[in-house]
Amino acid sequence: MESAFQPDPLLMALIFAKRFIYLEVLFGLALLRLVLAKGRSRLVAGLVAALCALFILVTFAPALGLQTNEYYPPLARLLAAGQGLRVPLALSALFFVSAILPSRARRWIDVAHIALLAGFLGLWAATLG
Repeated sequence: MESAFQPDPLLMALIFAKRFIYLEVLFGLALLRLVLAKGRSRLVAGLVAALCALFILVTFAPALGLQTNEYYPPLARLLAAGQGLRVPLALSALFFVSAILPSRARRWIDVAHIALLAGFLGLWAATLG
């Protein structure tokens, strides 16, 4: 017998992905572009990597005992805004900027980013229906 209060497995997967997978993988892709690219593309990738690292720290701040710091409440609210989708999608859009700059490196990084974004948006769309 299924309980009426049991959450949908797709919704649980989306919550897990946006909290513990998406930013971490985007961080890794941004680090790869930072190391492999040149010029302005490298600068944009560095900014994305730094912001991903900041929001990963915000995600794990309670476990690390850092939630009493003054930076935590506004950044946690920002991370939760738009059902937790605004920050990951904004960082993804910023990472796309590094893909269109002429000094980008390794097209496979862009392909991996598009696959990550498509999977994330597909999971989100599956929870709507």
